[in-house]
Amino acid sequence: MTNINKKILNTLLAIDIGILIFCMLSGHKNWLYTTQIGFFTSSLVIFASMASYRNMIQKRIEYGVDRDDGVDRDEIDKIDDPYDLYDEETKPEERELTREEFVEVVDEERAKQKAQKRSISEVLRDSRAFLSFYRLGAYALLILGFFYLNRHGYLHIPSYFFALSVPPVIVVIALMREGRRGTKEEGALYEKS
Repeated sequence: MTNINKKILNTLLAIDIGILIFCMLSGHKNWLYTTQIGFFTSSLVIFASMASYRNMIQKRIEYGVDRDDGVDRDEIDKIDDPYDLYDEETKPEERELTREEFVEVVDEERAKQKAQKRSISEVLRDSRAFLSFYRLGAYALLILGFFYLNRHGYLHIPSYFFALSVPPVIVVIALMREGRRGTKEEGALYEKS
């Protein structure tokens, strides 16, 4: 387990102990059950997402980065700019195309689009982080926990939403702090050299 994951886990445990003490002191059994199930399942979803994403990145590094046209572009960039029109390095031609040239360019682009169609195996390979067993299991526990609370009459919606929202907020804050710390350390190393 990495250092940042240990910090996140320790922070989550400390916050959960605080929530547990508050619910016990308030005397509401529904709040206690609801917050603990919501907090635990939300934490599982967060850690499962982090683990599956880390595994996906490690596999991509192990097998090499996919390159379609010699330029490394991520999937969002391919969706936002499929024809690479907004690339800073390429400059559009200033002249006007004739009808024949225009038809030729359109045909070339259609051929490129047909060549870039992805097979089912490529789509599954890229969606492994989304469809990992970790995440699916964590989401299944989240749903089962909700149904359990609802069926037995323990569900208290405000405390459930509170318990679901705390772990993502803690993780985001911890990652932002770690990012700032890394940026400061890189800046200090840059100034020394």
